[in-house]
Amino acid sequence: MKQTIDGKALVYCDGAFNTPNGKTAHGLVRFTERYEIVGVIDNKYAGQDAGMVLDGKNYGIPIFKDLTNALAQLEENNKAKSFVIGLAPDGGRLPAEARLTIKNALELGMNVDSGLHDFIYKDPDLMAIATKNNCRVRDVRRTPDRDELHFFSGKIEEVDCLKVALLGTDSAIGKRTTAWILVHAFRNAGLKAEMIGTGQTAWMQGAKYSMIMDSCINDFVSGEIEHAVYEAWKNESPDLAVIEGQGSLMNPAYPGGFEILAAGRPDYVILQHAPKRKEYDGFPGYVLHSIKEQINAIEIISGKKVIAITVNHEEMTKEEILPACEEITKETGLPAFDVLEYGADKLVELLKSYIK
Repeated sequence: MKQTIDGKALVYCDGAFNTPNGKTAHGLVRFTERYEIVGVIDNKYAGQDAGMVLDGKNYGIPIFKDLTNALAQLEENNKAKSFVIGLAPDGGRLPAEARLTIKNALELGMNVDSGLHDFIYKDPDLMAIATKNNCRVRDVRRTPDRDELHFFSGKIEEVDCLKVALLGTDSAIGKRTTAWILVHAFRNAGLKAEMIGTGQTAWMQGAKYSMIMDSCINDFVSGEIEHAVYEAWKNESPDLAVIEGQGSLMNPAYPGGFEILAAGRPDYVILQHAPKRKEYDGFPGYVLHSIKEQINAIEIISGKKVIAITVNHEEMTKEEILPACEEITKETGLPAFDVLEYGADKLVELLKSYIK
């Protein structure tokens, strides 16, 4: 039996699996230490394996039509304790049909975890059911109390392990997935690496050192990033700390990354890029800035070098991937890797040369 923090879970992703709006579900299907994922709910792909739909690999995680169908098909010893919202729509709003399914899950006595901006704890009807059935409800993006937050102190300067920020040219482009692949590859190479999570999905995946940037009051964002990096270094003595990026510097709706550069103070940056993507995710007409412009912006703001490009192969055939990497290298002068398709061993070898 897989050892996890919170046991077996079903992931709700109806209408969004294998789309950018399903990235939380995608992360949980690919890897999580918080849950053991026993199924995904999405009517479009019902009857298929979630890994085959997502990555062309069998992960042994079935997709079900709905909650009733999932519970009817799962074996008694494989019943889920938790119902996890795997949706990540623009604006983080909870669809009406999802609320009805949450209600059904609570009536069945399941714990519910949600990373959306529509908080379940504010819904008196749902919370009445949760209280009646002794169900735990966690709104992962709920802002922590101010007395739990940290202000930037400068202690980040004590951290002497290699710090790398995994930023992106857009939102929903695979930064977190690449960061985890890199961390695991480093560990498989016999080195110590820690993931510094900055979003709700990394927390749901069990990142031990994390903060949730877009749930945090602005005054404390820098301090929370610094605190997460510092605690990972102090407690784990890693060779490498990988800081997960959010949004992108030039994204009109999610201009993330500056706080990570300013407060996490990475030694170097790796930039995630989707060569086929022409416009910012979810915003037609907002043309994606070129990769050279984005590299220049990162290096001017941080004073640190972008040392590699990691490729998201969305909308690409396998035959297109390596030529795309070669074209990026030709354009930028930087090595380019698709770690989801080919693994991160070559990227690990590059980073080993930068270890302090």
